[in-house]
Amino acid sequence: MAKKEAKLDSKGFRKFGMRDKVAYALGDFGCNMSFALKGTVQTFWLVYMMMETGLLSILLLLVQAWDAVNDPLIGSLIDNDKRKYKMGKFKTYIFIGACGLLIAGAAVFLPFPNASVVVKAILFVLGYIVWDACYTVANVPYGSMLSLITEDTGERAQLSTWRSIGSMFGNIVPMVVLPMIIWQKVTYDGTGDYHTNPLTGEAYKIGDAVLDPLTGKQFETLLGNRVFFAALIMGVLGFIAFMIMIKITTIRVDENAVKTNEGGEKFNIIASFGKFMKNRPAVGATVAAMGMFLGMQSATTANTIMFATYFNNASMSGVVTMIGFLPMVVFIPFIKPLVNKFGKKEVSVVGSIVTLVGAIIMMGFPMVESREKALLVYLVGLVLFGVGMGVYTCVSWAMMSDAIEYNEWKFGTREEGTVYSLHSFFRKLAQGVGPSIVIFVMGLLGYQEELGTIGQSLQTAKNMCWLVAGLYLLSAVMQFIGIAVIYNLDKKKVDTMTAELEASRTAQ
Repeated sequence: MAKKEAKLDSKGFRKFGMRDKVAYALGDFGCNMSFALKGTVQTFWLVYMMMETGLLSILLLLVQAWDAVNDPLIGSLIDNDKRKYKMGKFKTYIFIGACGLLIAGAAVFLPFPNASVVVKAILFVLGYIVWDACYTVANVPYGSMLSLITEDTGERAQLSTWRSIGSMFGNIVPMVVLPMIIWQKVTYDGTGDYHTNPLTGEAYKIGDAVLDPLTGKQFETLLGNRVFFAALIMGVLGFIAFMIMIKITTIRVDENAVKTNEGGEKFNIIASFGKFMKNRPAVGATVAAMGMFLGMQSATTANTIMFATYFNNASMSGVVTMIGFLPMVVFIPFIKPLVNKFGKKEVSVVGSIVTLVGAIIMMGFPMVESREKALLVYLVGLVLFGVGMGVYTCVSWAMMSDAIEYNEWKFGTREEGTVYSLHSFFRKLAQGVGPSIVIFVMGLLGYQEELGTIGQSLQTAKNMCWLVAGLYLLSAVMQFIGIAVIYNLDKKKVDTMTAELEASRTAQ
């Protein structure tokens, strides 16, 4: 039987289809096998390595500052690399980064809790820098590839949606499965500060569940060795996903047409920054993304500590969080028709309003006395928050793709790598500043690192609840401002921009 020939487009490439969408989703799955561990990094060093909150916040700020600077540098390197590669420039860089991530993801989880403070600081900084460098080399070209797979606005929106699907499934492992593996219920072994059952008043026997005297529920502790090996396994899973993506992705736009600088000028970070700040849609999309990271991502550690100390169930914290974001799946089949009819900005604005409502509801859960009812209020707010955030997430990368087009429309240069890298610069700055400030604030709110999750006061546990709720509200407010107020590419303007760019390219 003759092999079925692939349908080709007018330029001779295989027509855009499901293969492209699945391939692009696998790329973000691969990225998230590493990226989604960022929240675990903070918890690992705070709870298992017992690093002092002030020191950890400073080190986090330092490594993330380098992380943010490192993105535009690698973006400009890719833009200015004119060498010919067998796999193509973007795929080659992704391959190099993916190879590094095979082991780099575990480099920041080396389990030496009894090391000196100086050794711990060195291990943290070196491990994080190696890991981050490999991730950036893979992630920057991956993000820019969306503009090279297709020029069609609707198809780019589909790629953005499927990237979100890849991200969601990539988050399931570290968010849901990982906590179940790395957290363990505490049983009595004859050591520790707790020797008597607070409910019965009787002395513990070896193997008995050790109960929190404040809640009457069993304590949980973090197993650091398991985190290290889990990170290695996730590195392998990510590598496999990247390899499949590289194998089946079709690049339809000439990579050499991706220019950062016209006329062969040297890359000027100051000039590029100034131009980026004039790119209003890029700034709006970046403010929304920064809000997402400053709020949601920064809340990861505080959220884990809250579940461990207030609800005594850190191992299930990921399941609860995932419940809040599953509603996003409901919108996936409707994103394309909604975007085609109303526009990406219009749909995202409605989503940001729903997110804001959910965040306001979440602000009420720390005031509920019953922990079971408090958890219910938290879940209701989280589900609404997830619905709104899911709508924005499904089109967020397509909005950045439009922002790149806007750059060419207004300034005459496409600058995929640079615009995306500066977008990543601010996102990663938020990822670094946010957790750093949150961990510092946790110390101010009474968290004692030497106690881990066993023995924190009731007031400290309650403070974690307020901190988590406040961070989600900050996230919602920034998303609304970025999308509804700053981002200015509505459907009508996108159609005009696309038509004028097409005419200009045809004339050239």
